[in-house]
Amino acid sequence: MIRQFDALAAAATSPAAVRQRVEMLEHVLEGLVTVPLLNRRVGLDVLLDLIPGVGDVVAAALGGWLIWEARTLGMSRWQLARMAGNVGIDFLLGLIPVIGLVPDYLFRSNTRNLRIIKRHLDRHHPAGAVIDR
Repeated sequence: MIRQFDALAAAATSPAAVRQRVEMLEHVLEGLVTVPLLNRRVGLDVLLDLIPGVGDVVAAALGGWLIWEARTLGMSRWQLARMAGNVGIDFLLGLIPVIGLVPDYLFRSNTRNLRIIKRHLDRHHPAGAVIDR
């Protein structure tokens, strides 16, 4: 029983599993639906901005989860700091009432952070590298 749990835990922290989770979260946060007139994808990050105060905190917490996943991959402190900076800027810009939607729409911190994670995975775990479309 314990060996099965250890095997499941190892599979959940494998680079391929982490890549799949962060890609899924980034899609939910940044590209869930398409805005018809603009033909641009938006996600939960922008939609949460419509809830004053609470939405920004929830979006920042979800962005923090990406950073946590990056930490489990053993990424450097510099990379983690850059990712935290991206989430922090997104959070601060989102705090501006009504106008905060625009920078949140344009500054996609989770997409930037996903790019940093993918670069790390491709460099340090090339067996799980995937060619993006």
